[in-house]
Amino acid sequence: MRTPSIHAAGRQRGATLVVGLILLTLITVMVVGAFSVSSTNVQSVGNMQLRDEAVAAANRGIELVMSSTFTAAPAAQTIDVDIDNDGAMDFHVDFEQPTCISAERMPSAGVPASSIFLGSSFGSSTGDTYLTVWDLKADVSAFDDGTVAQGTSVRVHQGVRVRLTEVEYNAVCSV
Repeated sequence: MRTPSIHAAGRQRGATLVVGLILLTLITVMVVGAFSVSSTNVQSVGNMQLRDEAVAAANRGIELVMSSTFTAAPAAQTIDVDIDNDGAMDFHVDFEQPTCISAERMPSAGVPASSIFLGSSFGSSTGDTYLTVWDLKADVSAFDDGTVAQGTSVRVHQGVRVRLTEVEYNAVCSV
């Protein structure tokens, strides 16, 4: 059997060090890349959460407008929304003037479509009514208080169907 010479063993001593350094460098590059990807994912998730909060603020504002008599005198308005119920307003919801975009005349002889289960006593009106469709446009922006939500903005359109009397229809709807 042949034993390795001292000369051959001397040539291989630095190879382990070089291979070890190359592997250490590759592992470091992979860790830095994974950290970069994960921080980008965290930012994306945070942005989506802020966007969802802005849409929720728009929906809350739309509910407030719809529960009012906005068709009596349609006007632009701003509603401030505290989405997390901490006592500090988080979003401005700026509504453009609601627009009547379509109307369908309903003769007074029939029962209103919305009162199908309430019987004919509910639909006792003397004039024609109109089923109108209104477009509510809301621009939502975050309060400028230095929080991370600064710069967040969303635009939401919501269609709303409202039943109006003939007098109300003639006063506010021009379609």
